[in-house]
Amino acid sequence: MQHESAVELGVDLASKKKARLGVWFFFIYFFFYAGFVAIGVTNYELLGKKVIGEQNLAVVYGIGLIVFAVVLGIIYNWLCTRYEDALNKEETI
Repeated sequence: MQHESAVELGVDLASKKKARLGVWFFFIYFFFYAGFVAIGVTNYELLGKKVIGEQNLAVVYGIGLIVFAVVLGIIYNWLCTRYEDALNKEETI
C-alpha cells in the first residue's frame, strides 16, 4: 500500500538565496572553528588556561562552538522562512 504525499511540493523560488546564505554561514562557522584548531596546533598550552570559573579555554571554546552552531541554525531557518514567504507571496500576486 502506497501513501500519497501529505503536502504538494512546488518550485522553491528561494533556493538560490538559501544556498548562498548557507555557504556564508558555513564560512562564518569555519572561521571560528579554524581559530580553535589553530590554537590547538600552535599554542596548545593556552587551551589549558582557566577562563571562566574552573573551566579551561578548551571546554569553554568547544561548548561555545556548539552553541554558536545551534544559533546559526536557528538564524538560518528564520531567514530562509522569510525568503520563502516573501518570494512565494510575490509569485501569487
